[in-house]
Amino acid sequence: MQDTKGLLNKFKHHTTLPLTVNENCKVDVPEDLLQIFLRPHTLGFYYFVFMDEGIATYHADQQDITLAGSQMVCGFPNQVFYNSPKDKNNRYNNFGFDEKMLSYLPQFYPFLLNPLNSNLVTFDPASKQRVKTIFSVLFQLVHSPEKQKNTEIILAYLNILLFEFNKAYFQQGDVGIISSSRLSKYIEFKLAVETHLTEQQDVRLIAENLSVTTGRLYAIVKEFSGVSPKEWITNRLIQEAQRKLQLAHISTKELAYDLGFNDPGYFSRLFKKNTGKTVREFLTDLRDLSPK
Repeated sequence: MQDTKGLLNKFKHHTTLPLTVNENCKVDVPEDLLQIFLRPHTLGFYYFVFMDEGIATYHADQQDITLAGSQMVCGFPNQVFYNSPKDKNNRYNNFGFDEKMLSYLPQFYPFLLNPLNSNLVTFDPASKQRVKTIFSVLFQLVHSPEKQKNTEIILAYLNILLFEFNKAYFQQGDVGIISSSRLSKYIEFKLAVETHLTEQQDVRLIAENLSVTTGRLYAIVKEFSGVSPKEWITNRLIQEAQRKLQLAHISTKELAYDLGFNDPGYFSRLFKKNTGKTVREFLTDLRDLSPK
């Protein structure tokens, strides 16, 4: 499976900024890169598809995501992802940038950490129209002959676009009315887990480092994810196991040790409990389901 880290440099649309902006496939993607994107690959950059009209299916970490009008699919770095073949009847915008772009922005947007584990965002009619307008202006700016001189203007529109994405992401369900302090603490928890993912962290120690009680941490994580902190960590480890299995052939024992488990047998039981399949069964299904 192809790891696309650094691949954005081969098809970026600006001489300085590491980004790509496309509108209804007006700019062709090189055929060799297109074939990579149509098969399972590990994302090395942030990738967004905003659907104006039509329907398509995308795939992220074993999940099929049906994208319809007024919706956007988000692909986050390190996710196993692949696109649907192009449908000429669809009207949509593609947008991608790598982590270097974050240094050009005046602020960080929490949705880029995907704290809600959601790859699908829905826009209301007013925000959809704003996003369409911003995309249209960005496309013109990025592909203008004067694009090198338009850097500051591009960044200004990009900042507004990400603000719209962030707002729509957190307005899903009842998240929009949840206090920012609780959300911030949940994001801190997620970052703590990601930073030390394979170290078999103790929830009490994480709570202590975040300056909250274990009870408060439990309540916050449960509120945003629907599971306890321990379950969240386990689910994330199993997700990482699935990603690794899609990247390369690796034995169960090697996989267990890579993820910080000292007992491969325990890891095997945990994997089956969470996925309903043994590692071998997962690999067999993966081969059967992979696009030919």
